[in-house]
Amino acid sequence: MEYIASEKGDSTENQDPNSLANGTSKAAEKPSVDGEKSHIEAPVESAPCTSESTEDTEICEIPEQVEFTVVFNKAKHDITFAYDASVLELKAHLERICGVPQSAQKLIIKGMARDDMTLRKAGVVKGGKVMLVGSKMDDILAVKSAPKEILEEKASSQSSKEPLCMQKIHRKVLDKGIPPDVMPGIKGVKEPLPPVPLSGMLNKHGGKVRLTFKPEQDQLWLGTKERTEKLAMTSIKSITSEPIKGHEEYHIMGLQLGPTEASRYWVYWVPAQYIEAIKDAVLGVWQFF
Repeated sequence: MEYIASEKGDSTENQDPNSLANGTSKAAEKPSVDGEKSHIEAPVESAPCTSESTEDTEICEIPEQVEFTVVFNKAKHDITFAYDASVLELKAHLERICGVPQSAQKLIIKGMARDDMTLRKAGVVKGGKVMLVGSKMDDILAVKSAPKEILEEKASSQSSKEPLCMQKIHRKVLDKGIPPDVMPGIKGVKEPLPPVPLSGMLNKHGGKVRLTFKPEQDQLWLGTKERTEKLAMTSIKSITSEPIKGHEEYHIMGLQLGPTEASRYWVYWVPAQYIEAIKDAVLGVWQFF
């Protein structure tokens, strides 16, 4: 009987159920273990970095942004831009928004911003203002397309006029001589505007006048002993200047505040090295006067 039982036990049908169950479970588990090992060793491919991916935020860095306002021709534009982008990149963005060619733009932040500066280095701050100075392409083309005869006639009439410093209306101020407290003038040199107001000059009445430039407010302040006039830069139609004969390091300068030349505000003994900077600050780079 024992032999028969042993013989039956050796058969597949009569094996101990527990042993059979254990053998089956081990056999069944093996593919599962192999499968887990294959899964672990398989290379994991990273999803491409996109703005829609939420799982990759630790891998994909979003550039720091800064919000500020750009003021152009009394219009205000709210801008959000990469803080470490260059001024040149901002100009390309503003060309699409304001219509001013990139090459014709001047950005005033804390003084004139250079193209190679980042917005951070140029002084842009959250909630701050950036002044855009320049002319739209339509305005530039309109001036360039003016008939040649008209431009030649204008140039001829200007050349035939008596020099400003020889005209009687100006001689009565110039004959008083150089004001003792006027800023030093330099002939044949172009310099940017100083960080302080231009002072010590005279107006047509012989009174002291001071020019303060406020690009962040798009204003030019004309200060006298009596009061200070705050002029919007866009209200100044043109600027005329001419060296003073015998004192070419200084100029006579006229700011046209109305539609005709009769509306010019005359300033005497303006240092020659600042004349071009004054025109750029008030009229922009594209000036045809």
